[in-house]
Amino acid sequence: MSWLKGEACLVTGGGSGLGRALVERFLAEGAHVGVLERAPDKIDQLNADFGSDVVAIQGDVTDIAANEAAVAAMEAKFGKLDCFIGNAAIWDHGASLVATDAQQLARGFDELFAVNVKGCLLGAKAAAPALIRSEGSMIFTLSNSAFYPGGGGPLYTASKHAIVGLIRELAYELAPKVRVNGVGPSGMASDLRGPAALGQQDRRIMDSRSPEAIRAILPLQFFPDPADFTGPFVLLASRANNRTLSGVMINADCGLGIRGIRHVAGGLDL
Repeated sequence: MSWLKGEACLVTGGGSGLGRALVERFLAEGAHVGVLERAPDKIDQLNADFGSDVVAIQGDVTDIAANEAAVAAMEAKFGKLDCFIGNAAIWDHGASLVATDAQQLARGFDELFAVNVKGCLLGAKAAAPALIRSEGSMIFTLSNSAFYPGGGGPLYTASKHAIVGLIRELAYELAPKVRVNGVGPSGMASDLRGPAALGQQDRRIMDSRSPEAIRAILPLQFFPDPADFTGPFVLLASRANNRTLSGVMINADCGLGIRGIRHVAGGLDL
């Protein structure tokens, strides 16, 4: 059965990694899909791979006009918007408080929070009127860093904790018309990069983490593919399967929460 047949769903950061996997899964579930993506080459690839099946809009999630344009494009093509997925993000490659220069830390905060938190907020703002009309849903991509430390540095961890608060507030404000939830994946192979302020704009997540290292800390003992995390998004977006969940965060972390990320600091050499 196609659980999202005829539903119009917009994904930010849908050009690679988890976002790209969501595009493919939602299409397979019968949805109409739109993508807001910053990188022109990824827009070109989406158009080459999916043609008219995907509405690909080039723009930055930190720009309210780009978010509004993406929502308008969905409504123009499909006559509605049923689901908004705030997925675009950058990572800090574990840049620590002590080891990071103070000025870099300040600039990194502004850049990372603009994408990870403000991008979700502005996407929600742009999508809210259409979702209220359709009585649809919002889903935000979290991380294991939304629940416990060690999956990034203080910038990334704080940003993902902030989205937990955003989900709860929006679920409260938008009820009963719109369901607002989140999914928190563990580490995976993706094109996730870091802030330019930290010199990490060309550094991918797998430049800092190996599949073996990620597998070793996960109780389920496998290195997940982005497609492995798409099921919870389908569940939360599906009207048939989810009338009851709002303000819920699905911690899809391959069991990491039962063990946690252990790191022995042993004292800092200041």
